[in-house]
Amino acid sequence: MTEPGADQAGDESAGAVERARLAFDPIEAAAAQWDRRWPEVHRMRAVTSLMRVHQLVLTELDELLRPLGLTFARYEVLVLLSFSRRGALPLGKIGERLQVHATSVTPLVKRLEAAGLIERNPHPEDGRAVLASITPRGRAVTEQATAVITGARFGIGALDDEACDELTRLLTSPRAAAGDF
Repeated sequence: MTEPGADQAGDESAGAVERARLAFDPIEAAAAQWDRRWPEVHRMRAVTSLMRVHQLVLTELDELLRPLGLTFARYEVLVLLSFSRRGALPLGKIGERLQVHATSVTPLVKRLEAAGLIERNPHPEDGRAVLASITPRGRAVTEQATAVITGARFGIGALDDEACDELTRLLTSPRAAAGDF
């Protein structure tokens, strides 16, 4: 998130939620309390920080995408479809590639279909499967949304390229250990 009133080229964060700043870091305050009672304060602080940044980034990106009728989750589906060779994937494959449960994919796809950004059709080779296909309008909205997201530096503009690479490196081990890939 950006600071209220911060000078921004093109005001990429216009529409971002403004909130009152606390006079202290609540995660550090919680860590001090935690450390008096329980072990693993370093991991508690790291996970709490990670989860808070996730909330902040997702809130900002959802706010920025709202004028396009998207959430970040719906945007991810459009991007995935735009990356596919035919612009279409079975719903099960969408869930697998986005690493979400199939029951999470259906409402996303229904919303995108209602907005005319994708179409759902029976799979031509597998009668049990449904294909989601991105429409020309969906491709256009994906391009607009991508310009918004990249203009906002994915909500983590406070990090330079080296810090982004380091963050990715740091998060790869726990992802691999959890069986993410």
